[in-house]
Amino acid sequence: MTIALQLLLQVVLIVINAFFAATEIAVISLNANKLRKLEEEGDKLAPRLLKMVEEPAGFLSTIQIGITLAGFLASAFAADSFSEYLVRWFCEDLGITMLPISVVDTLSVIFITLILSYFTLVFGELVPKRIAMQKPMEMARFSCRVVSAIAVLARPVIFLLSCSTNGVLRLIGVPVEVEEEQVTEDEIRMMIDLGNENGAIDAEEKELLHNVFDFSEQAVGDVMTRAADVITLWEDADREEVLDVIQSSGLSRFPVCGEDDDDVVGVLYARDFLLDWTGRGGHTVRELMRPAYLVPDSLSAGDLLRDMQRKKIHLAVVMDEYGSLAGVITVEDLLEEIVGNIYDEYDPAEPPELEQIGEGLWRASGALSVGELAETLGIELSEDLDYDTVGGMVLSCLRTIPEDGSRPAVQVNGLDIQVEKVEDHRIQSALLRKAAT
Repeated sequence: MTIALQLLLQVVLIVINAFFAATEIAVISLNANKLRKLEEEGDKLAPRLLKMVEEPAGFLSTIQIGITLAGFLASAFAADSFSEYLVRWFCEDLGITMLPISVVDTLSVIFITLILSYFTLVFGELVPKRIAMQKPMEMARFSCRVVSAIAVLARPVIFLLSCSTNGVLRLIGVPVEVEEEQVTEDEIRMMIDLGNENGAIDAEEKELLHNVFDFSEQAVGDVMTRAADVITLWEDADREEVLDVIQSSGLSRFPVCGEDDDDVVGVLYARDFLLDWTGRGGHTVRELMRPAYLVPDSLSAGDLLRDMQRKKIHLAVVMDEYGSLAGVITVEDLLEEIVGNIYDEYDPAEPPELEQIGEGLWRASGALSVGELAETLGIELSEDLDYDTVGGMVLSCLRTIPEDGSRPAVQVNGLDIQVEKVEDHRIQSALLRKAAT
């Protein structure tokens, strides 16, 4: 065989190695869900590719047979074919005879093996695998028929290899069948962040997707309008008083209380009352109110949203573990946790609950959740806190309820807090910065 044919044979064997190496990476890189979708759309190659992805044992055995044979034959032919030329050139053409022929022959085989390994690694492994990683679907489509045909021809060998592999795995206590790895929420969040960094997902989409995951972890008590901010009606209130409350508040639904503030007996819809008022029906609050939908403050926000959708209820009354009124929550409140604040043309502009107004200086609403504050500012909070809001955090450091107009200052949880506004004995806003360490 001439040296030209020997070189051509080496090129062919490296190309075969490259084909199998690229096919392996291409199929491993395929997405099973995408293949299922292509199968549903009628793609003829999708079922075959999906089988390779879901049952990789036979496919990988075929690939390894091809790569091993190509590498073995390339090494054998190279050592046998080219060492003779190298020895002759070294000893006869260069006239170097100080080393025995056997030593020169051994060194030539080592040299040829190193050269062959370089070309095999670059052109038979690294380059084709890099191409397959960039275009896995195209490469898999190109090679799947050939690999499937080889798998059929090599079935006895593949069966022997599979049995041997499974036997060894059982001997060392490793499961033969690999359980399908479940994608975790943290992994999905990491993919969202990576997509945002790569420009595939913009900032608003990233925030929306993270809000969806956060929403399922929130309790109703974290989302509701707290009892102190709830406008209620008494079941024995006169009609003129009710009309004044409806007109001044602009709200559409009101919890109705019986004996005390915690005794919620129903919900009055402003629409029902106004229709009765204009029709001169003369019905009382007790007669017009509808049953209250009571829920515990520990209920998941996601579960409540589904329940309210199913029951076609817009407002739920939230009760704490002691049976006292904790607050109210609407479908809009729940949706705002996902999409952000929703305003209509009648809603007054509201300042943000937390805004940075200077270098290291923040203004926070007294009703801001301490959990949201900690997440934004990156501070650590104890898990057994007796308060839920910034206002509660400040009050936990004071001996008395602050007077309207007062501006107490406290240091808590690594923050310097200066109360900015107190109204009706409630902390409306505060300025805060991280305490110097």
